[in-house]
Amino acid sequence: MQKLSFNRDWRFWLGGPTFGREEPPQSGWQSVTLPHDWSIGLPRAAQEPSGVSNGFFPMGRGWYRKTFDVPESWRGQQVLIEFEGVYMNAEVWLDENYLGRHPYGYTTFTFDLTPYLRIGQPNTLKVMVDNSQQLNSRWYSGSGIYRPVWLHVGAPVHVAHWGVAVTTPQVSAKEASVVARTQVENAHSQPVEISLTSRIVRQGQEKPAAQAETSATVRPGTVFEFEQTLAVASPKRWSVETPHLYDLISEVRIGGELVDEQTTPFGIRSIEVSAERGFLLNGQEVKLKGGCVHHDNGIVGAAAFARSEERKVAIHKASGYNAIRCAHNPPSPAFLDACDRLGMLVMDEAFDCWRDGKNHGDYHLSFDDWWQRDVESMVLRDRNHPCIIMWSIGNETMERDGRSGGVQIAKMLSDEVRRLDPTRPITAAICGVWDKARVWTDTDPVFASLDAGGYNYQWREYESDHVRVPSRVMMGTESIAKESFENWKSVTDHTYVIGDFVWTSLDYFGESGIGRVVYGDEKPFLGQFPWHISNCGDLDITGCKRPQSYYRDLLWGVGKPVYMAVVRPGPEGQAATVTFWGWPDEVESWTWAGLEGKSLTVDVYSSAEQVELFLNGESLGVKPTTPAERHTASFDVPYTPGELRAAAFIGGKLVGESVLQTVGKPAALRLTAEDTAITTAEGDLAYVTVEVLDAQGRRDPTAHMPIYFTAEGEGSVFAVGSADPLSTERYQGNQRSAFLGRALVVLRGTGMPGQITLRAQADGLSPAEVTVQVHS
Repeated sequence: MQKLSFNRDWRFWLGGPTFGREEPPQSGWQSVTLPHDWSIGLPRAAQEPSGVSNGFFPMGRGWYRKTFDVPESWRGQQVLIEFEGVYMNAEVWLDENYLGRHPYGYTTFTFDLTPYLRIGQPNTLKVMVDNSQQLNSRWYSGSGIYRPVWLHVGAPVHVAHWGVAVTTPQVSAKEASVVARTQVENAHSQPVEISLTSRIVRQGQEKPAAQAETSATVRPGTVFEFEQTLAVASPKRWSVETPHLYDLISEVRIGGELVDEQTTPFGIRSIEVSAERGFLLNGQEVKLKGGCVHHDNGIVGAAAFARSEERKVAIHKASGYNAIRCAHNPPSPAFLDACDRLGMLVMDEAFDCWRDGKNHGDYHLSFDDWWQRDVESMVLRDRNHPCIIMWSIGNETMERDGRSGGVQIAKMLSDEVRRLDPTRPITAAICGVWDKARVWTDTDPVFASLDAGGYNYQWREYESDHVRVPSRVMMGTESIAKESFENWKSVTDHTYVIGDFVWTSLDYFGESGIGRVVYGDEKPFLGQFPWHISNCGDLDITGCKRPQSYYRDLLWGVGKPVYMAVVRPGPEGQAATVTFWGWPDEVESWTWAGLEGKSLTVDVYSSAEQVELFLNGESLGVKPTTPAERHTASFDVPYTPGELRAAAFIGGKLVGESVLQTVGKPAALRLTAEDTAITTAEGDLAYVTVEVLDAQGRRDPTAHMPIYFTAEGEGSVFAVGSADPLSTERYQGNQRSAFLGRALVVLRGTGMPGQITLRAQADGLSPAEVTVQVHS
C-alpha cells in the first residue's frame, strides 16, 4: 500500500481541565503540523496537577481535526489511517462516524477509513486526546498527537499492514538464510490467484542479492501468509560497527499485473544469549554499554521528529554507548530507524505497570482489556529492526514478587511475545522487593519466564544468584552513576552479566530533581517547583556531556584518559548530600569570582596510574588513580585565578592532560549549527548551539544572561532551551537564558527550499549569526 504523510494542515483546540467529551466551539482553533506536543510550549506552574513527576507542565484535554478531499482515484481502494502515537486516551471520528478509541499513549494503532470515505467530497477527521487524569505517568509524557500520522492507500489485494516478518535463522560470513513471511490480504468478494515475488537488495545497490517467487489462491476476505526462504551469499552483516542494511521488496501480482509493492528494511545478523558465553552478536561477545532513555526529545518535548530521534541516538553513539533501553514503553519508528542506520542495540520495552498501577490514572486501568493488542502493536511493528536485540515485558511492576498473579502475568506476556517473535530473548526489569514481608528470592518465579534477567540496582545479587541459578543471564537494566565503577566491573568480571544500563544516559523532564544535590536537612525524594528536569543523566537535556559521562568514558576505555571538574561550593555551613541517582555538583570551570582564597574540591578522573595537579605551573601533588581508587583523585585547592592543569601518567610517561582556565567577562555570542543544511522533508530540524564567550573566545561557564533570537527566511525558531533544571522560562519563544554559558535553539523549516538565518543578541555582547541551507 502507498504510505502518505497526513501531518500537515491540522487544527488544534486546547480545552480546560473540566471540558468534557463534547466537541469544542468553532472559534479558538490554531493551525498545527504534526507531530505536536501541546504541553511543552505552555508555562509551568507549581499548582499544575502533573506535579513534580511531570515537571509541572500543563496537560488537560485537546481536540484535533483535519479536513481533506478524497480523490476519485481512491474509489475501490482500501484506506487505513495510522497513528504512531497519541498521548493518551485517543478517540477518533471520521465525520459523524465513530472509529474507536486507543488508551495507551505509546503504541501505534490504525483504523479502516474505507467504509466511511466520501469520494469527491471533503472529509473531516476528528481526534480527541484526554491527558487530564493526572497522575498517569512518573515522568514527562507530553500531550497530543506527538508522533506522525500516515494514510495507507492500496488495492483490495495488498500486503497486510505489518504483514511482513523477516528473520535470519542462519548467518555466517559465507551465506545467510533469510526467511520472509508475507501476509497478503484479499478484500475482494472472490478468490484470487496471487503471485508474490520477493527480492533482497542491499541498500545503496540495485542488483538483487536473492529472489523468490510463489503463487497461491487467496480466499475472499482472508489473509494468506507466504513463507519463502532466500539465500544471500557473502552477506554484509549488521553490527554496531558496520550497520549494513538490506531491503526486502515484496511485489504482489494478479495475472501478471503489479497490484501492490512494499519495501521492508532489515539487517542480516545473529544474536544469542547464555550464561556460559554471554551476549553474542554475529558469534562475537558484546558487552552492553547501555543507557535508559525516555521517549521525550529534550527541549522539543515529546514530539517525535525524525531529526530529533536521530540526534538522540547519535549523541549516545558519540559518548560510547552501544545499547539503549527504551524506558518504559515502545519508542517511535523514527528512533528505531536511526538505531538501525547508526548501529545502536535496543531493548524494546512494553509497559511500566501491569494490573497493579503506580498512579491512579496509568496503564493499569487498561491492562486487562488492552495488553494483548498493545504487545502485538509493539512486536509486529518493530520486529524487522535489526537493532532490536531483546523484548522487555515490563519495568518494576508491582507483581514482580508474585503478588496479584504476577507469575501468571509474566508467563502470559512472555508466551505472547514468543508467539509473535520467537527469535529474540525476553526480559523484564526487576528491582528489589518493597514489601518487608518478602525477600529477593520471591522474584524467582517471575524470572523463570524470562530469557535474560533484568536487574534494577541489584548488582550485589549477581554472584549469589549465579550460585543459586547458574543458567540465569543477568544484566543491569538500571544502575546509578555513583556505582558505575562497581556495575561495570561486574560486567567485565562475569560472562553471565552481559551489560549495564545506567539510569539515565540522557536527562529528561519529570521525576524532577531525582538526581540533585541537597543541602542541610532537605530530604525529599524529588525536588519541588521550579525543578522540572531529572538531573540524573550522563548527558544533559540539551545533549551535552556532564562530568559523570566523562567518568564513564574512562571505565569503557573511550575518550580522553583524564578529566577534571570542580565541586560547586554550597551554602555556608550546610553539608551537601548527593541523592541516590545523583552525582556531585561538579562544574568544568576554574572561574569562581568572589571565592579567592577559599578551598575548592577538585575531582580528577583518570584511567592512568596517577595524576599530578598544577596551579599556575606549581605542583599541588601527585595522587594514584588506579582501580583501587576507583580512578578518582580529589584535591583541596585554594582558589587563585589562572590555570589549573591535571596531568596523567602511566609508568612515569605523560599520557594526557586536562586544563581549566579562568575566563574573562562575557564579550560575545557564538552560534554553531550542528546541521548546516536540512531538507524540506517533514521531521527535519536544525539544531544550533549557543555559547557565551569572553574576549579570547573561551566559553564562560558562569554566564547566565538572557539571549534573544530571530530567524529569517524559510524557517522559524521552533524551540529554545538550556540545561538549567530550575529555569522557569518556556521552551518555545524567542528568548532563553544561558546556563553554564550555553543554550540550544532548534529551527524548523517552512517546507520550502532556501535558507534560514538565525541571529542571537544579548545586552552588552557582540551578536552572532548562522545560516542553514534548506534543500528540497
